[in-house]
Amino acid sequence: MSEQSIILNCITVDDEPLALSLINTFVKQTPFLNLMGSYANGIEALQAIHNQSVDLIILDIQMPHLNGMELARVLNQNGSPSAARIIFTTAFDQFALDAFKVNALDYLLKPFGYEAFLNAALRVKNYFELLKGGTVVADQSNDHCMFVKADYKLVRVDFDSILYLESIKDNVKIHLTAPLKPIITLSSLKSIEDKLPASKFVRLHRSFIVSLAKLDSISKNAVHIGGMEIAVGELYRDAFKKLTGTWI
Repeated sequence: MSEQSIILNCITVDDEPLALSLINTFVKQTPFLNLMGSYANGIEALQAIHNQSVDLIILDIQMPHLNGMELARVLNQNGSPSAARIIFTTAFDQFALDAFKVNALDYLLKPFGYEAFLNAALRVKNYFELLKGGTVVADQSNDHCMFVKADYKLVRVDFDSILYLESIKDNVKIHLTAPLKPIITLSSLKSIEDKLPASKFVRLHRSFIVSLAKLDSISKNAVHIGGMEIAVGELYRDAFKKLTGTWI
């Protein structure tokens, strides 16, 4: 990768010729992606990965011989943060949990357009920029991120990137650290709360959950985080007192 601007070497893997052709077109339209090869099955892709330096694998799941999830598990055994990252592409959403377990950076549901593809690619680019700056640490546990539905796809959200979560009518807006943009998902705050580790997050209002690690300051009845003041709701005063009692 260049010292001035990151160029990601990538390969595409899909047993459907039309799908593979479309993804290749998307790759070629993306300035920071360099297409190293295109493969119709996981076995060919695995050989290519071992023979060249690959940063990103755009990977279908349902393929003969060695499917995409099996290939990801083989690669995941390496455990290195500098290993190739994966964007899964599939017509089925039931593989999201498995994608979570092999640390995929994104999960695109077919059919998808270039905008969705570009957003996923930018996520990978951001990952490698953070890695280059020494701010990404390998974490092979299964409790460091979650998947939420947004923009007609399943999006991975790393817990460490969350500032706070805000309930807005029937949606939850997940506010993230810069330069990441907020993610809006059709969900209840309670449903999202159930996915969050209690040791890292606390609900202080019917409409807000905050990341403990991202708190800037605590006042009498509010917390301040990312330039936002969040008042503590009446029903959540006990949790707030427990929090302040621990820290003050």
